[in-house]
Amino acid sequence: MVNWIGLTIPLAYLGVLIGSLATFSSLYRKRKAAKSASLEPWFGPHLQRDIYLSLLHLEPEPGKDKAPAVPDGILKAALLQRATEDIKRILEVRNSKQALSNLLQRGSVGDDLWQRFLRAEKEIEAELRDVVQEANALQPDWGQTIFQSANEMHHNAILRDKLNAIQAQGKSDREWWDQEKASIQSKFMKELDEGEKENTKPTATSGTDKFGSDEDAVVVDGGGPAATSGTTNTPKGGTKKRKGKK
Repeated sequence: MVNWIGLTIPLAYLGVLIGSLATFSSLYRKRKAAKSASLEPWFGPHLQRDIYLSLLHLEPEPGKDKAPAVPDGILKAALLQRATEDIKRILEVRNSKQALSNLLQRGSVGDDLWQRFLRAEKEIEAELRDVVQEANALQPDWGQTIFQSANEMHHNAILRDKLNAIQAQGKSDREWWDQEKASIQSKFMKELDEGEKENTKPTATSGTDKFGSDEDAVVVDGGGPAATSGTTNTPKGGTKKRKGKK
């Protein structure tokens, strides 16, 4: 015969244990969900999505029953801009996941950062599904090619930014080169002026020496006739004084 009184205590213990575990699990999940919701989002506000939803759900103006109809072209353009922003976020998530995982394994970052990243990854997945559904609603089978077009727009925007940066850098480099060229020209002209001044100084000195030698030559020449008048050359090369008249 089964002793129910003896089994009551173990069954009660198991019931309390299971109930406490279930309560703890529920409280832990709620606390974790509240903590995850209170974490700062990985990405900032999705402005392109807000613009698209605002165009899609326009409210009627005061005094009118119907809201103004938005052309499909504007809605498609807004949805394409939204998909382009999603492409940027997808690339950022893919590039950051491996590095963040390695840092988490090393203990360099906390679990809160990893939870923020996982939350952002889930939001991106939900956003992609929503964009595909909206694209198919605007145009059949457009959801299969909308992200390809958005990717091309994203790369074109990157190339445009690089081109603008190169042009801006070219302007600054041109201004720097003009200044450098002006400084080089000024230094070169200064060196030329200094060289000309140094070349003119020896010329003036040689001219003065020339003039002095000429004057000496004149003095010697001036004394020549007097000397010849008082002396005569003999055939043997000697000199003989002339006797003056008495």
